[in-house]
Amino acid sequence: MVQFLVQKGYLKQDQFEEARKVQDQTKNPDFGQVLIDLGFVGEREVLQGKAQEAGIGFVDLDNTTPESSALNVVPEKVAKSHRLIPVKKDNNTLYVALTDYRNIQAIDAVQAASGLRVIPVLAVPEAIDNAIRQNYGGSNGSAGSNGAAKGAAAAATKAPVPAETGSSVQNFNKDMRAAIAEFGVSRGSQTDEEDEKAGAELADQAPIIKLANALIQQAITDRASDIHVEPQPKSVRVRYRVDGVLEEAMTVPRNLLAPLVSRLKIMADMNIAERRIPQDGRIEVRHNNKELDLRVNSIPTPNGEKIVMRILDKSGTQIGLEKLGFLPENQVKIEEMSSQPNGLFLCTGPTGSGKTTTLYSVLNKLNQVGVNIVTAEDPVEYQLQGINQVGMNRKAGLTFATALRAFLRQDPDIIMVGEIRDLETAEIAIESSLTGHLVLSTLHTNDAPSATLRLIDMGVEPYLIAATLMGVLAQRLARRIDPDSREPYTVKAIELRKFGMTMENPEEDVTLYRGIPRPENRDTGYRGRTGIHELLTMNAEIAELVVRRAPLNDIKAAAKANGMKELREDGLIKVLRGDTDPEEVMRVVFTAGY
Repeated sequence: MVQFLVQKGYLKQDQFEEARKVQDQTKNPDFGQVLIDLGFVGEREVLQGKAQEAGIGFVDLDNTTPESSALNVVPEKVAKSHRLIPVKKDNNTLYVALTDYRNIQAIDAVQAASGLRVIPVLAVPEAIDNAIRQNYGGSNGSAGSNGAAKGAAAAATKAPVPAETGSSVQNFNKDMRAAIAEFGVSRGSQTDEEDEKAGAELADQAPIIKLANALIQQAITDRASDIHVEPQPKSVRVRYRVDGVLEEAMTVPRNLLAPLVSRLKIMADMNIAERRIPQDGRIEVRHNNKELDLRVNSIPTPNGEKIVMRILDKSGTQIGLEKLGFLPENQVKIEEMSSQPNGLFLCTGPTGSGKTTTLYSVLNKLNQVGVNIVTAEDPVEYQLQGINQVGMNRKAGLTFATALRAFLRQDPDIIMVGEIRDLETAEIAIESSLTGHLVLSTLHTNDAPSATLRLIDMGVEPYLIAATLMGVLAQRLARRIDPDSREPYTVKAIELRKFGMTMENPEEDVTLYRGIPRPENRDTGYRGRTGIHELLTMNAEIAELVVRRAPLNDIKAAAKANGMKELREDGLIKVLRGDTDPEEVMRVVFTAGY
């Protein structure tokens, strides 16, 4: 959409940048609406851009008169309730103008009423309203004589409706429409209990199977990391997380929730009869000769069960530390620490910050025939050949603490603990490192220095932390500027002061880079993500501060004196070398009071 607006001269670069800032502030997922609200472009231009992006047509209803043959097959009630107007009938195909090509319920209603194959095209909402008033004349549900006459009179001069393009959006929608046609309208309105009862019966039927597979395959094609199937009061929203940001992919009719959820739970080997408690499962998928695992979780909500599927690419574990965005000096330090025979190394950060990928990359580097590596994970995300991985099972009494105790009798050289959550796990991890084992684990803290205080808060004795902790890596993931679609721009050095940049001349120009929105990067200017890191390495001074239970600021100052770059400083380096931009670093690094 953005590329179309820029190419046509409707949108200027400075307007695009301002709109992006407004979108980040307002959290409005519809960038086109942001542009309209700011007055940069009109609704017509935005819809034309969306049509081109989706590979469908746009019709100018001010200069196009719907054909009477099209109007006659769609009742007035359907047109008004779904805000659409049939435009052209071509044999068994009906072109219908609406405001959202993803409105599957509207498309299916027209298909059910007309019995024809429906191709959506976009049009301005106000123009659709005017066309409905002008072309439908009675309450009998068919086109009035006025509309039919206009259609016949203008047949020779009306603008043609673009033909189907076979776009990925339409290919994605065809399985959705097939499922709706069989189960959506035909089943009518039912209670939630009836829907749930029917869900299991319909889950193994072809349209629902195609629908579930289409949702997964499209997510993989779009490079999504997570799929969210979210029940709403009157529909089901499907969202994909791409490069760390959720995007709406599709809206599904409410009465397809039960069979779709049942199908996904069957694929994940979950209990489809249990809807009152959360469940976990796993789906194995093959896409373009690549094997992927989907970690599936369901939770009950007032509107029904919500399903979230995390897409795990097994090849991601072999990506290597050198491709995770580490500065050379940090990578060298991590490799040095991971080569030690004993000690504790922690990776910290919020959920989804790439901690597991980093630790797996370290393990992959250490994985040799002469080394016994065991891991305790909840759950096992990636299966690594040559490494002994144990998944936690709390119901059976298998926790991190009990697994660690067993590991010590398994003659390990290296131990990875998925997460240190309590004092018992922390004490056994530290005991393991004291008795000659290299221990890797994760912890939830905002920065690296806070890890020492977090362990103390759990109840670990400070002298044990000082004796075993080798280093702490805090990290975040920021969207990477598309390397094949970027452009330079300049800012004043003073604008980068918040990132810790020191400057002799605050008015000096600094060259940065920004992504150019294109279809290849989903009109975001970003493609993929890169890490932003903060690495604390222990020395005698920091160990003494930990033993004395010194304030966090003192530990942070000592760490910086020992060479630690804060997250914002590491982010600044990535900005200056063109990996990402200031807005992304602000989004993922800066918090209140930072």
